[in-house]
This record gives sequence, C-alpha cells and structure tokens, in this order.
Amino acid sequence: MALKSTIIKAQLSLSDMDRHVYQDFNLTLAQHPSETEQRLMIRLLAFALNSCDGLEFTKGLCADDEPELWHVNYSEEIELWIELGLPDEKRLKKACNKAKKVVLYTYGENNQAIWWQKHQPKLYEFKNLSIFSLDYAATQLLAALVDRNIKLAITIQDGEVWVNTDTTNIEIKPQQLM
Repeated sequence: MALKSTIIKAQLSLSDMDRHVYQDFNLTLAQHPSETEQRLMIRLLAFALNSCDGLEFTKGLCADDEPELWHVNYSEEIELWIELGLPDEKRLKKACNKAKKVVLYTYGENNQAIWWQKHQPKLYEFKNLSIFSLDYAATQLLAALVDRNIKLAITIQDGEVWVNTDTTNIEIKPQQLM
C-alpha cells in the first residue's frame, strides 16, 4: 500500500513591510511522504515571501510540469513560478519560457555553492529569473517547527525574515544570487 501525504494546517500571520502586505492566512499543505520537514517549511516561507492574490501551492513533488507554488492569472498565463532546491538548467529554462517571473530558493547543507558555480554562467541569460540562497542552519531550525497544526507570525523587513511561534524566534536572511 502506498504511503499517503500528511496534511498540515498552517495559520500564518504575515507582516511584509517591504511590500506592504499585512494578512492572515489559513493554509492547508500536503506533505508528500518523500518530502522533508525542511522542504515543507521552505514552501511555506516561499509563500510568505511572495504572497499575492492568486498565489497557490501546486501538486509539487507529484507533478513534474508544475512548480512548488505559482500564480496563474485569469487568462491562464503564469505570472509567477516558484521553484525550490537545486534544479537543473533545463527545468529553469522551461519555467522561464512559461512564466513571466521565476523565483528559485536554493537550500542544502554543502551543495548550494557547487550548484551555483556550475550553473551560474548559463542562468544569467534568463532575464526573468531571480535566485535566492537560504542558509542551511536557519532552514533546519524551521524544520523543527513542523507540526500538524502550525501557528506562525512572519515579519519581513529590509529583506530579512523573522519567523515566530509562541516559543521560537528564527531569523532568516535570503541571499540574492541574481
């Protein structure tokens, strides 16, 4: 019998002072059996960093032709495509050809720098691509917050992110690579 996804309920109170977005969200995320807690929390972080009307979680790991999150407009054009991890150049090229804007959040313990060094020259040709690197230690702290019911307050100011629970405060500084 196949393993089923774990359903995570997240209450998110967002204060994004950089973009003047102040909103509360009740989100339902499906954690695929092969998805780590770190990746799940980075999906939630990516939602907060890019929150806009119409932004939604996709099938993610279950669909090769979809990103982790996207915003599709009423004309069914992809306004925003959000990727996570260290995808190959072909996947990013496909995303950049399909969407008006593509954002990638890289993470991982020791392999981000190697990936960036290898792919950097080719990625600069994609004018609609932005790449941010997330610190491994900070994303591991995020992973420790996973629970079936998560209540987070996320504050964003000057490109820095603070993730707060009743007992924990985590600071994350996404580093823009391009």
